Amino acid sequence: MADFDNQRVYQNQAGAATQAIDEGLRAYMLQVYNYMAAGVAITGVVAYLTFVYASSNPAFAQLIYVSPLKWVVMLAPLGMVFFLSARLHKMSVSGAQTSFWIFAALMGLSLSSIFLVYTGQSMTRVFFISAAAFGGLSLYGYTTRKDLSGWGSFLIMGLIGIIIASLVNIFLASSALQFAVSVIGVLVFAGLTAYDTQQIKEMYYEGDSTAVAGRKAIGGALRLYLDFINLFLMLLSLFGSRE
Repeated sequence: MADFDNQRVYQNQAGAATQAIDEGLRAYMLQVYNYMAAGVAITGVVAYLTFVYASSNPAFAQLIYVSPLKWVVMLAPLGMVFFLSARLHKMSVSGAQTSFWIFAALMGLSLSSIFLVYTGQSMTRVFFISAAAFGGLSLYGYTTRKDLSGWGSFLIMGLIGIIIASLVNIFLASSALQFAVSVIGVLVFAGLTAYDTQQIKEMYYEGDSTAVAGRKAIGGALRLYLDFINLFLMLLSLFGSRE
């Protein structure tokens, strides 16, 4: 009887510990998604406001879309990604948050030019398609018991190929190459969404301090943000209606 009682106590304790871990994981992943969603919202608002201001101020439009400053506008988000990736683990949580918001705003400034290329209706349609696809892929990455770590090397190789092909196409301006890049890009970023979600989930550790968990959440949000934005841009290139 005593052995039975001890076993029951052990099972109750194990169940309570598992429940605590599950609740902690859900809170951590919710924080990741909240950061990511806020970043996307900041990017969208900044992109739209920049476009509206540029539409009524030709000098400003010339400055950021035509003059050599356009390269600074285009490359500034990339610089922030490298900065965040290198320094995130050393930052305070508030500093990491601020850097992430700045990055999202710079990305909005950079992406404001898409309003010059695509119709608002098609961008809205593609955004919701991207959001639905992202949600399903991320849910798969979160819930699947299949180990997706083997995808990593292939996805990174695909990402590098996309970057090289995109840089080459700046000079070639080939519509066929752009189409191929977009199709492959959709596949790569779809895979990265599921892969990154699983990796972010596995990074969770219930013993982390608040600061460590906060930095992990911001790092995870950055990865999912990049997956979503790039998935959206690739789908927009394929299905967006041009002005």
